[in-house]
Amino acid sequence: MAPAGPRFDLERARGANEELVGRAIKDRRGEVVLATKFGVRREGDGRSIENSPAYIKAACDASLKRLGVDRIDLYYMHRRNPAVPVEESVGAMAELVEQGKVGHLGLSVVSARTLREACAVHPIAALQSEYSLFTRGIEHEILPAARELGVALVAYSPISRGFLTGTLPPADELPDDDFRKHMPRNVGENARHNRALAAEVKRIAEAAGVTAAQLALAWVLAQGEDVVPIPGTKRLRYLEENAAAADITLTPEQLGALDAAVPADAVRGTRYPSMSEVEL
Repeated sequence: MAPAGPRFDLERARGANEELVGRAIKDRRGEVVLATKFGVRREGDGRSIENSPAYIKAACDASLKRLGVDRIDLYYMHRRNPAVPVEESVGAMAELVEQGKVGHLGLSVVSARTLREACAVHPIAALQSEYSLFTRGIEHEILPAARELGVALVAYSPISRGFLTGTLPPADELPDDDFRKHMPRNVGENARHNRALAAEVKRIAEAAGVTAAQLALAWVLAQGEDVVPIPGTKRLRYLEENAAAADITLTPEQLGALDAAVPADAVRGTRYPSMSEVEL
């Protein structure tokens, strides 16, 4: 795995964040672990998925330039384009490792089958998948496969896009440009049912003397040392609150209470209004 240290998880498609982080770590490169992604090309209001070997190599060089570094610690395929054989894509990524431009390889939102095919070409250090009390589908096939192959799970949306804080506004109160307004989980009867589940999580959190977000993160951390949550935030106080969750150790009784409050298949509605959530 990549070395320990503060971790920055970035994305090439949002090049500005690579440039910003590059400036911030200019004199501290040895203190941080850099992870970034390729695969999503944003054009106007749309996007396309690009996994060709030529694109992968060009994208890596562009990220290195924006970051102002000569090596990316962990390089992810952000999304897979099934039109390109995974062996070709991972083969190109492996060449970047051989060239010293990349330290470790990662995948994001892929099936157990794709993960196995990729590992047959080159070791995969990490797999990003959505995982939280509200989203546990990977427990059936993907997480067991990752553990069998020695691949760490990097869990995105561990607070379920704010749902598990217990403070997510109703859909009709969210601005039109907030995609959560259109999440099937946050609409109609689904929203009422899921809010009741989130309220139970908040009740357990209050009894434990922590916030609901901290409890949700502590639950993800409790799933194993090979599971690392990456909550997103825009505010320093939430960043500090999230970081404090690493110091919370849940008791068997608390874990049992959470499993009872939110059984694996209790949440209603899909994560997205389209097929973009499918693992390929």
